[in-house]
Parts: sequence; C-alpha cells; structure tokens
Amino acid sequence: MEKKLPFSLSRRMFLAGMPLSLTACVSAGRTALPSRPAISPAVTAMYAALPDERFPVPAIDVSQVPPQYIRQVVDFQGPEQPGSIVVDPSRRFLYLVQENGTALRYGCGVGKAGFDYQGSAVVGRKAAWPRWTPTPNMIKLEPGRYGPYAGGVEGGLDNPLGARALYLYHDGRDTLYRIHGTNEPDTIGHSVSSGCIRLFNQDIIDLHRRVPVGTSVTVLNADAGDRTMPSASAVGV
Repeated sequence: MEKKLPFSLSRRMFLAGMPLSLTACVSAGRTALPSRPAISPAVTAMYAALPDERFPVPAIDVSQVPPQYIRQVVDFQGPEQPGSIVVDPSRRFLYLVQENGTALRYGCGVGKAGFDYQGSAVVGRKAAWPRWTPTPNMIKLEPGRYGPYAGGVEGGLDNPLGARALYLYHDGRDTLYRIHGTNEPDTIGHSVSSGCIRLFNQDIIDLHRRVPVGTSVTVLNADAGDRTMPSASAVGV
C-alpha cells in the first residue's frame, strides 16, 4: 500500500522539482517591477494644494511630472541680468535669472503663440485670476471652439490663463504674449494647440510674486543654445 507523504513535505518536494526556468521567471518577475522614484517632501510641498487662493488650487501629482519640469535652481549661462526672465520655448523652460550664475527654472507648456514671438519685452502688467478673451484670429481660425467665448471668460479654475498672468509689452504696446497658469497641468513640457507660455498654477503664482512690473523678458528662438549648464546640485525651491 502506497504511503502518503505529509502535505507540507510533498509541497516542498514539488517546489524543489520545478524547472529552473520557471522558478527563474517567478524571481525575475518580482525583481523587474519598476520602483517609483522617491519624491522629496520639499517638492511635494511646492506643488501642494493652495486652499487659501480665491479659487482653491488643487495639488499636482508630482510623481507624474518628469523631473526636469519641476521648479528648481540650476546653473545658468547667458548675458541676462539677475531678476530678468528668459523663455526657451523649444526646450520648454522658463528661467528667472539669479545671482552667481544660477537661475530658478520652471517647466512650461508652449502654445502656438508661444513660438510666434521672439526677442525682448518687459512685463507691462500683472494679474491674479485674470479674465481671458480669445483673440479675433483664434475665433476666425476655430469659430466652433472659441466663438462661444468671444465675450470673455471670468477668472477661475476653468479659465485657460490659470491663477496668474504676466502680460508682455514692447515699446509700450501689448505684444499679446502671455506667461500664465493653466487648467491643464498635464500639458507642461509639451507643445499645445493654443496659448502662449503656460506654467503649473503653483509655479506661476510663485513667479508672479517674485517679479515686478517692468521686469525684462527675453524670448529665445529655436536656434538658441541651451542656457542650462550641467549641475549635480539642482534642488527644488
């Protein structure tokens, strides 16, 4: 009569007899799972919800943001003076130049109008929770999309300009070029169909409080060199 092995013993013998390739697959499957990079508490705090705003701003899930588009201090090269803004539409970066060869870099999204303007300007006006009105050209090109908003849209979370806007002027005239927030945070780092230069709402609020009216702005062209120098010490601010 065949003698039955205890369950625990028979299971151990079964596992021991499994093909090596199968056990290797199980092991490899467990170790191949990608680990999420650790998020600095300082970075999480930078993009936390802002409940005290006139329209409470929701938090940004920074785990979904490529690291290069997080607000951070970087080494910087260029002739611009501290306190000035440099916009690099091609690389999707905006720099606030600081002392000692550094800049505070913000990731941005770039709309079609963001590629149309190049050269120098100044911040001629600032606004919190600005009103937005599509330009006549936008309405002409996409009447179905922009026609209903021809009368303008009041400030708020649904407004395409987001929480703040910087209006750029040249020789005393409005260029119609804007640096503004966005109600589409997933577009940061991308080229988008409309608008100028958009930042996370948390970032445009930060930039808005740092720069006064009259701040010099330089918008680079596509052939401009990279203004960022490699830096191992870049940190969120």
